[in-house]
Amino acid sequence: MSTDPALLVRVTGLSKTYGSTVALSGLDLTLQRGRILGLLGPNGAGKTTAIHILMGLLTPGSGQVRVLGMDPGRERHRIAERMNFASAYVQLPSNLKVYENLNVFAGLYGVRDARRKVEELLELFGVAELSGRLTGSLSSGEKTRVNLVKCLLNDPELLLLDEPTASLDPEMADHVRTTLRRIQRERGIGILYTSHNMPEVEELCDSIVFLHQGLKIAEGPPREVLARYGTRDLDELFIKIVRKEHGSAGGGS
Repeated sequence: MSTDPALLVRVTGLSKTYGSTVALSGLDLTLQRGRILGLLGPNGAGKTTAIHILMGLLTPGSGQVRVLGMDPGRERHRIAERMNFASAYVQLPSNLKVYENLNVFAGLYGVRDARRKVEELLELFGVAELSGRLTGSLSSGEKTRVNLVKCLLNDPELLLLDEPTASLDPEMADHVRTTLRRIQRERGIGILYTSHNMPEVEELCDSIVFLHQGLKIAEGPPREVLARYGTRDLDELFIKIVRKEHGSAGGGS
């Protein structure tokens, strides 16, 4: 596989099954430094399986995966130093205060001047006033923003973001998108982005990969994919692909 330093993720022929259920079948994808790739598809399409393999949490059934030039199955901890992950559905320990949680992760990541870093990011995402509150007492939107603070503590080169604005109101979601895009451009971060918010994907993503029942159905810059399918927007494309492909492939996770 290529050792191109601009290539943050390269997946070739990736397949994964759970018994007779096909979660992924022959998936190819790449993510370049400084780009945002949207990984799209309905529930059960294989998105979560793909992310867990990139994080080294699952072993591929077949195929090759390189993250930051390394095999996540063998070099997960080295990759973790340069990568981070946030999801609207994965929460920080609820019995710790916000600043305690963030200080723990800052220590794990070896962040220098951790107090300053934590304070800056809390301010950036509009949650500085929550620092002394128990994490479990926060609203779902507040927890989402604290999770985003956590995922930027180690200045990652690669971010895996799973529905990062799912629990936010429209104004705060817009603030988060703007903030993420600015940080991404300033630092040249690569982002793998999953979302069911299709307007958000059109706004943020340089390219998309659409999965359905473990198979890659469409790929390319959003406008090119829309033109190929003759649809006005990604919402229409999503519905068209799912209805067309429904029942044509097996399984998914």
